[in-house]
Amino acid sequence: MDARINLFGNALATKVLKHINSASKAVSDSGLPHATQELVKIRASQINGCGFCTDMHTKDATHAGETAQRLHLVAAWREATVFTDAERAALELAEQGTRIADAAGGVTDEAWTDATKYYDEDQLVALVSLIAVINTYNRINVIVQQPAGDYQPGQFG
Repeated sequence: MDARINLFGNALATKVLKHINSASKAVSDSGLPHATQELVKIRASQINGCGFCTDMHTKDATHAGETAQRLHLVAAWREATVFTDAERAALELAEQGTRIADAAGGVTDEAWTDATKYYDEDQLVALVSLIAVINTYNRINVIVQQPAGDYQPGQFG
């Protein structure tokens, strides 16, 4: 399987991705816990059907020490006992923020209020930005049918 466009060999794609990557780096360097960041990226990628990002972020999370049990349960996090209340609040916000088109009201006040119990303002900005950035990556990769499975942890820096 080949991608419809070689995003890594196209000059315009390189320019666009450079800016998205800069936003991603700002979030990565924020005070939002790294494990939470990976869980959010995995869950949004699962919802969006982005194999490339799901592959990348499960491998990055494993490389960073995340357990297989937690990674296997991300898709069913509501029924799983292995996530903290803070992670659960982030996953709920990620799901609602990813599924905006499915809910006329967007993200509920309840989901937002729950997230504010666990994250300060900077962490909330990082979380909202992370949800937006991973959804952007997902859409790019799904549209061009970026193949999944060959990612190596740290491949992109």
